[in-house]
Amino acid sequence: QVQLVESGGGLVQAGGSLRLSCAASGRTLSGYTMGWFRQGPGKEREFVGRIRWNTGYTVYADSVKGRFTISRDNAKNTVFLQMNSLNAEDTAVYYCVASNSVGGSQPRQYDNWGQGTQVTVSS
Repeated sequence: QVQLVESGGGLVQAGGSLRLSCAASGRTLSGYTMGWFRQGPGKEREFVGRIRWNTGYTVYADSVKGRFTISRDNAKNTVFLQMNSLNAEDTAVYYCVASNSVGGSQPRQYDNWGQGTQVTVSS
């Protein structure tokens, strides 16, 4: 099992930026896929993006492509979600996830979840 702890959420004005961090512990992440999901008020959980730990290959949802960037720091076992040009539709609880395989865009494809961090964008 991998333990995941997110940080960096908060309140930001529309057009602003935030960077979320996800610190992983419990095992090496070699071969893992790390990702981010979000859940807005009254909405279903939504895929944001993912990154393959070994290669750095990333995939993004269309709704965030060009605005959000996922990266990782191998030495610190940490994944980042840089969010730019934020708007009210980005308001949600953001979850860091981990899969010991290729992952995907569905929540059921990830066995490990963080507790979530709230991001609120004011218009």
